[in-house]
Amino acid sequence: MDFDDRTLTCRECSQPFLWTAGEQQFYHEKGLVNVPARCPTCRATRKAKLGLTERVQTEVVCAECSETTTVPFVPRNGNPVLCSKCFDRARSREEVSNLV
Repeated sequence: MDFDDRTLTCRECSQPFLWTAGEQQFYHEKGLVNVPARCPTCRATRKAKLGLTERVQTEVVCAECSETTTVPFVPRNGNPVLCSKCFDRARSREEVSNLV
Protein backbone atom coordinates (compact mmCIF):
# COMPACT_ATOMS: atom_id res chain seq x y z
CA MET A 1 0.00 0.00 0.00
CA ASP A 2 1.40 3.39 -1.00
CA PHE A 3 1.00 6.44 1.20
CA ASP A 4 1.38 10.08 0.19
CA ASP A 5 1.79 13.11 2.43
CA ARG A 6 -1.58 14.75 3.12
CA THR A 7 -2.42 18.22 4.36
CA LEU A 8 -5.08 18.23 7.08
CA THR A 9 -6.78 21.07 8.97
CA CYS A 10 -6.52 21.20 12.76
CA ARG A 11 -9.85 21.12 14.59
CA GLU A 12 -8.49 23.40 17.36
CA CYS A 13 -6.56 26.17 15.58
CA SER A 14 -7.86 25.64 12.01
CA GLN A 15 -4.28 25.72 10.69
CA PRO A 16 -3.13 23.23 8.04
CA PHE A 17 -0.63 20.56 9.09
CA LEU A 18 1.13 17.76 7.27
CA TRP A 19 0.24 14.12 7.92
CA THR A 20 3.28 12.40 6.48
CA ALA A 21 3.37 9.13 4.57
CA GLY A 22 5.45 7.65 7.41
CA GLU A 23 2.81 8.59 9.97
CA GLN A 24 0.10 7.12 7.77
CA GLN A 25 2.06 3.87 7.48
CA PHE A 26 2.45 3.79 11.28
CA TYR A 27 -1.31 4.25 11.71
CA HIS A 28 -1.93 1.45 9.19
CA GLU A 29 0.54 -0.94 10.89
CA LYS A 30 -1.03 -0.30 14.31
CA GLY A 31 -4.57 -0.71 12.99
CA LEU A 32 -5.53 2.89 13.77
CA VAL A 33 -8.42 4.06 11.61
CA ASN A 34 -9.04 7.65 12.73
CA VAL A 35 -7.19 10.42 10.90
CA PRO A 36 -5.53 12.90 13.31
CA ALA A 37 -7.82 15.84 14.03
CA ARG A 38 -5.29 18.13 15.72
CA CYS A 39 -1.90 19.46 14.66
CA PRO A 40 1.13 18.34 16.71
CA THR A 41 1.20 21.63 18.65
CA CYS A 42 -2.48 21.48 19.65
CA ARG A 43 -2.13 17.76 20.41
CA ALA A 44 0.79 18.45 22.79
CA THR A 45 -1.10 21.35 24.42
CA ARG A 46 -4.16 19.14 24.94
CA LYS A 47 -2.05 16.36 26.47
CA ALA A 48 -0.40 18.86 28.82
CA LYS A 49 -3.80 20.15 29.96
CA LEU A 50 -4.85 16.57 30.68
CA GLY A 51 -1.66 16.02 32.69
CA LEU A 52 -0.22 13.51 30.23
CA THR A 53 3.52 13.68 29.74
CA GLU A 54 5.42 13.29 26.51
CA ARG A 55 6.98 9.89 25.98
CA VAL A 56 10.71 9.71 26.36
CA GLN A 57 12.48 9.18 23.05
CA THR A 58 16.09 8.04 23.29
CA GLU A 59 18.38 7.79 20.29
CA VAL A 60 20.28 4.49 20.25
CA VAL A 61 22.32 2.31 17.91
CA CYS A 62 20.80 -1.10 17.19
CA ALA A 63 22.93 -3.88 18.70
CA GLU A 64 22.28 -6.13 15.70
CA CYS A 65 22.36 -3.99 12.52
CA SER A 66 24.13 -0.87 13.90
CA GLU A 67 21.49 1.53 12.52
CA THR A 68 20.56 4.60 14.55
CA THR A 69 16.97 4.60 15.78
CA THR A 70 14.86 5.97 18.62
CA VAL A 71 13.17 3.97 21.36
CA PRO A 72 10.42 5.05 23.79
CA PHE A 73 12.48 4.29 26.91
CA VAL A 74 15.86 4.96 28.49
CA PRO A 75 18.08 1.86 28.11
CA ARG A 76 19.42 0.58 31.42
CA ASN A 77 21.79 -2.08 32.75
CA GLY A 78 23.80 -2.26 29.53
CA ASN A 79 21.23 -4.51 27.84
CA PRO A 80 21.38 -4.55 24.03
CA VAL A 81 18.75 -2.45 22.28
CA LEU A 82 17.32 -3.45 18.90
CA CYS A 83 15.59 -1.41 16.20
CA SER A 84 12.01 -2.43 15.44
CA LYS A 85 12.98 -4.60 12.44
CA CYS A 86 15.62 -6.55 14.36
CA PHE A 87 13.32 -6.79 17.38
CA ASP A 88 10.58 -8.33 15.21
CA ARG A 89 13.07 -10.82 13.73
CA ALA A 90 14.34 -11.76 17.20
CA ARG A 91 10.78 -12.20 18.44
CA SER A 92 9.96 -14.44 15.46
CA ARG A 93 13.05 -16.59 16.09
CA GLU A 94 12.08 -16.86 19.77
CA GLU A 95 8.52 -17.92 18.90
CA VAL A 96 9.80 -20.58 16.49
CA SER A 97 12.25 -21.94 19.07
CA ASN A 98 9.45 -22.14 21.66
CA LEU A 99 7.38 -24.25 19.26
CA VAL A 100 10.15 -26.80 18.70
